[in-house]
Amino acid sequence: MNYESSKRKRPGKQLIVVFTFIILLLIIVFFLFNFNFFETDKYVEVSKTGTDPLTADYDTYHLDDSRENQQIKYGFELFTNTAEYLGPDNPKLERAFSGNNLSCNNCHLQAGTKAYSGMLIGVINRFPQFRGRENKIGTIKERINGCMERSMNGKPLPPNGKEMKAFVAYLEWLNRYAPQDGKVDGTGYARIKIPNRAVDLEKGERLFLKKCASCHGEDGQGIPLRDYAGYLYPPLWGQDSYNLGAGMARVITAAEFIKTNMPYGASYDKPELTDEQAYDIAGYINQKPRPQKANPELDFPDLKLKPVSTPYPPYADNFPVSQHQLGPFQPIMEFYKKEYGLTKNK
Repeated sequence: MNYESSKRKRPGKQLIVVFTFIILLLIIVFFLFNFNFFETDKYVEVSKTGTDPLTADYDTYHLDDSRENQQIKYGFELFTNTAEYLGPDNPKLERAFSGNNLSCNNCHLQAGTKAYSGMLIGVINRFPQFRGRENKIGTIKERINGCMERSMNGKPLPPNGKEMKAFVAYLEWLNRYAPQDGKVDGTGYARIKIPNRAVDLEKGERLFLKKCASCHGEDGQGIPLRDYAGYLYPPLWGQDSYNLGAGMARVITAAEFIKTNMPYGASYDKPELTDEQAYDIAGYINQKPRPQKANPELDFPDLKLKPVSTPYPPYADNFPVSQHQLGPFQPIMEFYKKEYGLTKNK
């Protein structure tokens, strides 16, 4: 009788042992994965830095609607549809900070992610930075407002306003895979070999009509969007374009942009224009009338730091304004090297 009784109890004890073992195993597995025992710090770092900033996903559509992501999305909207939100004809006049109907995206292509088109990936890590135009170390907010006053021919955004915070949030989001120094292949514009001659305006006009007019119009006034403020292809001169104080108003800077981005579809790897062609087109465009920036004489307090192709005086040299606008630029560069020990490339 006792033998049979113990025999019946034994399976129950075995089940208890089995269940206890399973529970302990699950607890061990939980702690191993929850505290990343299978991952080393080195692996996490490699995974983070292994993402190529030039091929990362920068589509804001994939972001959820958290408060932080809503700010990033608003920054993206401001960047790509600037005229709709900040332009002179937007519904809220208190937001009319831009003086034209361009968008940031017209110069910083593909929402600031295209290489050698003023690409903004990593830009946050490059600020604060010294800029000769102001002759001081400036913040990213000051740089944004520089664009608002020059490329957008407008007025500065409030530094702590909703729009400025959204712009900065978007740039910080673009920055997430950039190296610590912010230096990413494709930053800025690609250098060109500057022709050792003045711009040929006749060649520039012929090339413009052949290569550029189909998008920007023979009159350079672009193609406006049908249902929204802004442009499908922006005007390159006239009252709705960038003003004389913008970087794009400098022939060498404009030529660098044109060489690797124009006509539409061109790239650093597959340019459609030669350096000389880009140079002549840039000179032709920038000889056309455009808005004047207020108080341009206050730019570059140290005149020696002024780029040689800045189209407005004063200068720290005696070369005529026409040569600063159209070249040849090599004699000006040689002067600064000899007189001030400064090497200038634009």
